[in-house]
Amino acid sequence: MQSFEAIWVTVTKYDLHVTCATMILHFLKQKPTLKLFKSAFSFISTMTDIEQITETIRPVVVSGPSGSGKSTLLKRLFQDYPDKFGFSVSHTTRSPRPGEENGVQYHFTSREEFVDLIKQDKFIEYAEFSGNLYGTSIDAVKSVLSQGKFCILDIELNGVKAVKKTDLNARFVFIKPPSLEALKERLIGRKTETEESIQARLNAAKEELAYADQEGSHDIIIVNDNLDTAYEKFKNFIVESKS
Repeated sequence: MQSFEAIWVTVTKYDLHVTCATMILHFLKQKPTLKLFKSAFSFISTMTDIEQITETIRPVVVSGPSGSGKSTLLKRLFQDYPDKFGFSVSHTTRSPRPGEENGVQYHFTSREEFVDLIKQDKFIEYAEFSGNLYGTSIDAVKSVLSQGKFCILDIELNGVKAVKKTDLNARFVFIKPPSLEALKERLIGRKTETEESIQARLNAAKEELAYADQEGSHDIIIVNDNLDTAYEKFKNFIVESKS
């Protein structure tokens, strides 16, 4: 019998209520054992979480080129509203940068462990960039919800496209740098990037900017040429999304 956890993943990819009805019928056809009841209870609890995501709180997906200022804006938001908003901590196979902590900025993991999570359908979305895997896990979103907080996801372009195909009913924010030249200066200023990685990020930025120019790609585009101004626009949109 297919596990309830495995079938739950389809909830984020297909029709929520049809999947729920199908699972109830599936459950009723099985021999009533303690294990089955526990699986059913877990499934129903998960369905409740997804209903919260899709109908009550509408998570916000924040994206933008590396160096656009996403992390700075998010850090400021969480400092101002520590009890209101929660960050969905993504998994990645890249190495931690100086000052980064496992479980804070990212869940740092090996490629083998990441691939194993993919096989278990543990991710809402995942993508590969510059040889490293990045992904948003189901458990990461549920962890934010369990704290009674509004969930915010920081993901890459391919992740944005993947989330748009789910039933998460998210709202999308794009943080745009004032120019590619300004973006390059910011990346160089980090002093953590090689010439090769900077060029890879600039190439990715061109693709992200081209996607952002498409009508309906995002609910709001914020140009981060002044941090305070950009933050006010960002904060106002997030607060509006929460209400």
